[in-house]
Amino acid sequence: MNTYLGIELGSTRIKAVSIDENYAPVSSADYTWVSAYENGIWTYELTQAFEGLRTALAGIENRETVKAMGISAMMHGYLAFDKDWNLLVPFRTWQNTITAQAAAELTELFGFNIPQRWSIAHLYQAILNGEEHVPQVAHITTLAGYVHYMLTGVNAVGIGEASGMFPIDSEPSREVISTRSDAPL
Repeated sequence: MNTYLGIELGSTRIKAVSIDENYAPVSSADYTWVSAYENGIWTYELTQAFEGLRTALAGIENRETVKAMGISAMMHGYLAFDKDWNLLVPFRTWQNTITAQAAAELTELFGFNIPQRWSIAHLYQAILNGEEHVPQVAHITTLAGYVHYMLTGVNAVGIGEASGMFPIDSEPSREVISTRSDAPL
């Protein structure tokens, strides 16, 4: 029997479920985790993500029959890495409301609502705040994108997962976000 695995890293639990070819559940397991408020930032320890992933997967029966899997996770927040995939600042989750200025400016600039929780609002707020890590940022990603990279070595974020990720094509472009001459990019 072939099975298919779904993994979800949510705000309170990391869940794994396998289903059969008729979409019937075969087995499931989970891991409870909670965010922490540290230095004015809501965050999760990324080591906990992998501890939770291991725990949830350990509860899946007949893992050798898994033919395909999908990963879903918190699609909002800020995971900023340098060129060698070193995390530059703690994971800033969707719970943070520290990006009001950036969200407002980006909303006006794009003519489209940019929520505070979006990755681009976190990055732009870090730029506005003159945070030390900004010049080292090689890429930002979502939690799902990070877990995908750690499992496969491929840096990919699906368009449906990419809430506030720019650019959304393969051609990096500062012009996309810097249409004002006074923008600090």
